[in-house]
Amino acid sequence: MKKNMMKWLSVCLIAVMLLVLAGCGGSAPQAGGKDTIIIYDGQFSEMWLVHRAVKLLVEEHTDAKVEIREEMAPPNSYSLIVKGDADLMNSYDGTLLTTFLHLDPSDVPEGQSLYDFVNEQGKAEGVRLLDKLGLNNTYVLGVAPAVYEKYKMETVSDLAQVAGELVFGAEHDFFTEEGSAKFNPLTEFYGLNFKEAKQIDIGLKYSAVDSGNIDVTVVYATDGLNRRSNMKTLTDDKGFFPEYNGAILVREALFEEMKDVAPNLEEVLNKLGGLFPSEVMTDLSYAVDVEGQDVNVVIKEFLQEKGLIAK
Repeated sequence: MKKNMMKWLSVCLIAVMLLVLAGCGGSAPQAGGKDTIIIYDGQFSEMWLVHRAVKLLVEEHTDAKVEIREEMAPPNSYSLIVKGDADLMNSYDGTLLTTFLHLDPSDVPEGQSLYDFVNEQGKAEGVRLLDKLGLNNTYVLGVAPAVYEKYKMETVSDLAQVAGELVFGAEHDFFTEEGSAKFNPLTEFYGLNFKEAKQIDIGLKYSAVDSGNIDVTVVYATDGLNRRSNMKTLTDDKGFFPEYNGAILVREALFEEMKDVAPNLEEVLNKLGGLFPSEVMTDLSYAVDVEGQDVNVVIKEFLQEKGLIAK
């Protein structure tokens, strides 16, 4: 009798476990495999704006969700995308070329655009860039207003003539060996022998210029803080820096994985194509960085004005 009872209890226990497992499995995404897009946020306003534009558009025009996680340096976000642990990020064709693929502008075949070339090369890593966003946010060297007034330099070659009297400062990432468009290759290319070179926190860079602690720095062309600081940006007269056309970098497999909840995902993401010319992105960044407006409000109102999301 005890044996029969134990046998009966065992059967019941197994049945209950199967029901629990079935219940747990019932909430998993079906054939497409995913219902949420994972983005690790960037470290400056341009990336914040684009990532939130993606979230607003995707959640308005598809049944998918977008989760924006903590800020992360671009090389780390890229590694997660390649591994399949993240799905997309705001990026640039020049960044994909130099920082992620470790190539140089000289590797781009004559007659082929940098954008098309990196998309071909990115196939091996399972990534590609979607339509260009409209801006060329390349690096430029900026000098403090007082330094410009003293030396009247217009180009990086002009800067090379007086670099020995000046202090250069930039974020830690610019001094790494991750990519060719960095400090050591730049100084060798132009013969820039600064009096001193300082690594500073990216959040303190502009205040260091404003306070006179550094004379020269590297900035993004569309950064609204350039305008606030009256920064003089120098012409890259020998063409050291490649183009940095903004575009969403996406894990190619994402579209198949999201087909059940967002069969039109690529079309929706490409609604951002051409939407951010350099002057527009500068204005939006200025609103966030200088005027202190909430990045979520700024991008939402911008997309509403463009008729891309409902008011």
